[in-house]
This record gives sequence, C-alpha cells and structure tokens, in this order.
Amino acid sequence: MRLEQIKISDLQVNRANDRHGELENETAAISWLFNTRETHMKNLAMDIVDEGRIFEPPLVTPENGAFLVFDGNRRVTCLKLLEKPEKAPTVPLQDYFKSLRKKWRGDFPNTILCQVEENRDDIDSILYRRHTGTQNGVGQSNWDDRMKDNFVARSGKATGFNLADEIEQRLKAAEFLPKKKIPRSNLNRFLSSEVIRNRIGISGKNKEFSYTHKPEVVLETLRDIADDFANGRVVLGDIWDNTGKLSYLEKLEDGGKLPSDEDILDTDDNKSPSKPKAKAKPKAKPKPTRRTTLIPPKEFGILWTGKQQRHHAIWEELQFHLNTEKHPNAVSVLFRVLLELSIDYYVDEHSIQVHANDKLARRVEKVGAALFSHDKIGKKQLDATKKFSQSYQLVSADTLNRYVHSNSFAPSPKDLEALWDTMADLIVACLKG
Repeated sequence: MRLEQIKISDLQVNRANDRHGELENETAAISWLFNTRETHMKNLAMDIVDEGRIFEPPLVTPENGAFLVFDGNRRVTCLKLLEKPEKAPTVPLQDYFKSLRKKWRGDFPNTILCQVEENRDDIDSILYRRHTGTQNGVGQSNWDDRMKDNFVARSGKATGFNLADEIEQRLKAAEFLPKKKIPRSNLNRFLSSEVIRNRIGISGKNKEFSYTHKPEVVLETLRDIADDFANGRVVLGDIWDNTGKLSYLEKLEDGGKLPSDEDILDTDDNKSPSKPKAKAKPKAKPKPTRRTTLIPPKEFGILWTGKQQRHHAIWEELQFHLNTEKHPNAVSVLFRVLLELSIDYYVDEHSIQVHANDKLARRVEKVGAALFSHDKIGKKQLDATKKFSQSYQLVSADTLNRYVHSNSFAPSPKDLEALWDTMADLIVACLKG
C-alpha cells in the first residue's frame, strides 16, 4: 500500500463498480450514481465543499496510464464534477455543481490523496471489509444483496467453498497438474459465474463441485485452463470483467478445448441406485403456475457485459417487473426493443453483413442464418426467423410494428407469450454472443 497525490483528471470512475455491475463506460457509471442516488450524491458534494476536503483517500489501482477507482467512486465523481460541472449528466445537475463550485473556499485542488494498491486480490479483500454506515449519504454506503452478489460474481470470493482447490485435487489425481503453481484467486475469479462453470463442464451449485459433462473430457479442459493460468498466458487483467472472461472462453471454444453437447451428462449418471420405495398414496395433480411476465423467471445462462447495459435493464423489466395482463402495451413495445437491440448486438459483435436499409425482418433472417450455421439455434428457430417477414404470421415484424403504430391493434397476454416462446432461442443466442 502507498499513499499518493493523484490528479483528479487521472482518476477514472469504475464502470464495473459492484454497486451496479458492468456498465459501458465512465459516463454511464456517473449517470447511474445520480439516477439511483441523486439526493445522496448532492449531500456528499455539499459536504465536500463545506469541509473543503474528503476525509478518506479513495482506493485506486494503476490502469492504462490512469488510476481506476475501486472504493470512493461517489467521492471521486463529486470532485470530478466540481472540477468540471459540464460533465454532470443533466443540465440541472450541471447548474447545481456550478453553484457549489462557487462556494469552494480558496483554490480548488487538482490532486487528491489516494490509497494505491496494485494487487487486485488485496483490493477485493479491502472492499469486502468496508461499507459500514451511510450517514445520509455522507459516509460509506452499505452494500445491498444485489451489490454483494455482483462482488461475488466478479471476484469469486465468499462462495462458501474453494473451487480452485476442488479443481487442483482432481487434476492432481489425474496427474494433470502443471509444474508451476496455479494462481488460485485468478482461477476462482474466472469461474465465479455458474454460466462460465457450466460451459467448462462443471457446477458449483449448493457449494458443491460436480461435473455437468463427461469427467474425462472436462479434466482435459481444466488441464488446459490450469496450464494457461500457471504459465501466465492468462493473467488477472485478461479475465477481470465479463467481457474478458467471455473472450477467453471464446478462445478455448475456437481451439476445440471445451466440452461439446455430446459430452453432457445425464442428471442421473452419477447417482447411486436407491432401494425401491413403497408406493405412495396418489396426490392431487398440482395446478400449473400461472405465467405473469413475458420472460419466465428462470436462468437463461447469459453473462451480461458492459455493452449490454440497456439490454439487461429491459430484460429484467420483462422478466421480473412488467405484468403481461396489467402492462400489455409496455411489454409489447419493450419486446420489440429487446429483439432489435439483441439483433444489433450480434451483428456488431460478429460483423454480420447488413445494409443500412435492411429492415428488422431482414436482419432477423440474416442473424438467424448466421446463428444456425454456428449451431447456436436449431432448425425450428431458423424457420421462425424465415417466417418473421410474412405479414400474415402472428409472430412477425408486421405484428410488432402494429403494436407500436396502430391505434386499434392491441396485444393480448397470450399473443405476447407466443411471441416470446417463438423468438426466445434467437434472442438468448444473440445476447450470449
């Protein structure tokens, strides 16, 4: 640890702050702070001006010629906006920070004292021991459950068992351990998400290690990963965020080093045979759960990245907040937005050849063909993308356009569910990238 005076302009608000998860850039991170905590942010800025200082040095690490903030993002944001009020996300906030700046006594500082840490594991340990009181926004803020989940999903800490240790034991038994030591913290970070673990062929559900694919195949994959980490071909910076993790996963995929669908284990493969049970009395047939949202409340295996900030927000509204019976118009319009954003995301990520005048139906067809050629969707979903341009089909671009532009064509909950059920595989495949 060292304390160092650093220029405010050299400090970078963390776009992957555990408070909000990955966002696209610093601007989005600053906007999030004010969208969700405007009163607290104003109180904090006023306190900084009244005191003429901040009382705790922000926790930062060097990155690409600047310093990335890991603790103190709210304080640093206030200082950056006091230094340059025009960077505030709205005109009223720009005016607010201009007026506050005029109240600053003496010369405004261009540097602040920061705690500099270069070891990111140390940073995570420090973060987890902080955030213990709010004082109406002036003090450090508590993490809620989602923020803690973001931290665990990013860092792999506090998962209840050491996944890297479990992997090492199995590699040792198979005589697959690399000669050099595996950096366990990096391996845990890479495998902190169940989505990643499942693609590797393992699971950490219920704090237990298990195989989801054939063990002999998975051990080969784990040997390659362990070798990459032990020999420095993959370092912490490469897998720091979800974008980096997915990039490494894609390299493994391209190298043919990941298990295939043919290697998936039957869920009963590892279960020992049990004694036959006595016949139980017949129970009443359970009533089916009524669906209330467009997207069913289950896990779809999407690892959200900063580029997918808006996609993720819309997805959560459609999966958890908007009721198809109470909000059919909002659901219908947001579904169209989600479909279009998902298609555009896949086009951009994979350089699919589309033209400026290609309408949504044409882009859906092109992306569907690309996904099918890479075995990311099945024949049934491909056929649905081909029919999407046909106006007489319920699931079509014409239907979505009428939901937006027609004053008489109203969506029904059942029709909306049919739209999702028909196009879900396409949307999920696009968002998985």
